[in-house]
Amino acid sequence: MSQEVINQTKEKMEKLIVSFENELIKIRTGRANPNMLSHIMIDYYGTLTPIQQLANIMVPEARQLVIKPYDRSIINLIVTAINKADLGLTPNSETDLIRLNIPPLTEERRKILVKEMWKASEQFKVAIRNERRDSNEHLKKDSELTEDDKKYYEGEVQKLTDQFIKKIDEKATLKEKELMKV
Repeated sequence: MSQEVINQTKEKMEKLIVSFENELIKIRTGRANPNMLSHIMIDYYGTLTPIQQLANIMVPEARQLVIKPYDRSIINLIVTAINKADLGLTPNSETDLIRLNIPPLTEERRKILVKEMWKASEQFKVAIRNERRDSNEHLKKDSELTEDDKKYYEGEVQKLTDQFIKKIDEKATLKEKELMKV
């Protein structure tokens, strides 16, 4: 039972790390990245569909994305969705594709993005600590464990917590360097 709690905790914390990585991908660094658009959904025949399923997204230059829809009739839908996403990008539509030019980030904008990124990292650290608390509560409720076993498993949960918080800090530091690089 107690090893099962440890394994479940580790699994949940790993999922939180993946979610944090996905949040970091959404933060614009001044370079083109198709994942910048991953959260954009298009209302396609009454169904919200991710943009990647409706178009090919290419990076022809370091500061440009080209979106080539499989169905030309949805170009206006894609342009509208990109504008609503508030990415700070202006889509330029042509007959069969959309160009997104990514302007270089100003120093002020970089600092704002770094601040937002650290705020997000703190939220994910809190989520990891909440997982630690939940696991420790499960361990305390386990009547089959001796006090020494409970202390041991709580120590294991703490090691996991420290390990995953360190991962979040490492990923956030890398993203900060990427953002501040001119």
